[in-house]
Amino acid sequence: MSSNQSTISIIGIGDDGLAAASESVRRLVQEAETLVGSERVLSLVGETPNSRITMSADIEETAESIESAADGPVAVLVSGDPLFYGLARFLCERLGRDRCEILPHVSSMQLAFARVKESWDEAYLTNLANHELASVVDRIGAAEKVGLFTTPECGPAAVAEALLAKRIDYFTVYVCENLGAKNELVTRGTLGEIAAQEFGPLNVMILVRSEETPDRPRISALRSLFGNPDDMFVQSKPKHGLLTTSEVRAIALAKLSLGSRSILWDVGAGCGSVSVEAAQLAVGGHVYAIEQDAEDADLIRENAERFSVSNVTPVVGRAPDCWADLPDPTAVFLEGSGREIAKLSELAFERLQTHGHLVANVVSVDGLLEMRAALADKASRFDVLMVNVARAGEQLERLRFDSLRPAFLIAAQK
Repeated sequence: MSSNQSTISIIGIGDDGLAAASESVRRLVQEAETLVGSERVLSLVGETPNSRITMSADIEETAESIESAADGPVAVLVSGDPLFYGLARFLCERLGRDRCEILPHVSSMQLAFARVKESWDEAYLTNLANHELASVVDRIGAAEKVGLFTTPECGPAAVAEALLAKRIDYFTVYVCENLGAKNELVTRGTLGEIAAQEFGPLNVMILVRSEETPDRPRISALRSLFGNPDDMFVQSKPKHGLLTTSEVRAIALAKLSLGSRSILWDVGAGCGSVSVEAAQLAVGGHVYAIEQDAEDADLIRENAERFSVSNVTPVVGRAPDCWADLPDPTAVFLEGSGREIAKLSELAFERLQTHGHLVANVVSVDGLLEMRAALADKASRFDVLMVNVARAGEQLERLRFDSLRPAFLIAAQK
């Protein structure tokens, strides 16, 4: 850090500039030796005697400019709330928390929800300047309310088109432009109507799920993140019933310890039931569904579309040859029996990232013993579960249970 220890006030202002600011904010701006902000924000405060630094798109460069400013106090002016997708966190960490004070203004996100008369305490909020649209589409589709800071490159029309491409069409949309300014405008419409319009660069997009419109891509209002009923997945008729059952799938996914950014290899993915549910858990990560049958790869794509997940990539080929170009996984799931799965597990474990988890669903005791011989000495933790499940059914008005085939789950941590 520079020896320059001038105080830094990070101040949020609205489009009405200092007119609606408190007396303490006006005094900080007037007494600052240096003002820092974008051209647009600096223009809102009018002519002042302070020296000025126009904020660069490179925030590291902006921080260096602030450090090299004169010894007097510095006021950094930003729109809205500096802590809500703003610069305050970065500047506090970069320049020192003790030097910084933060004075927020009403966020444009708050203003947008106020204009459309909707609460925002449980809304999914994000900024497309920091996140790729493809990575947030699934989160949007599952939300009740959404607030988006759009960008000139990814505006409301582009967002609407991306959602419609996923058959997500059950939101009422509000595009709030130039909030707080004299030319403020709020446009209400369907996603189809918004996709056909053009909007200015300064806008916030609000989406509110329509109560009367069915949530078609989500199949059922009872759809879960994992452990969904087997019949929710499209399967090929010759292989029907060969997917990982919902109960075993739920336990396996728990043992995989997936995080939001996990990279999973699903080896022998079949119709993709594990891949799809893993993708719902690792929303910021990616799942590679490895399957040598091209027809099954089509089923994986169809099931990913049914559950509206975009972070599943089918990989058609024979393991381990098709792994060569894949990123090293943080988790691996395999299913099968015999020496082949033991050998594949050993090879996959070598590619597994440190602290990663490998889970295998083995259908025979012989396969279990071979897996144990292959991995037990290599793993920092090695657990074995035998999963016995019986499902209830009605027979002659009486309850009876039908047992499913036992499954052996091996969970190994690197």
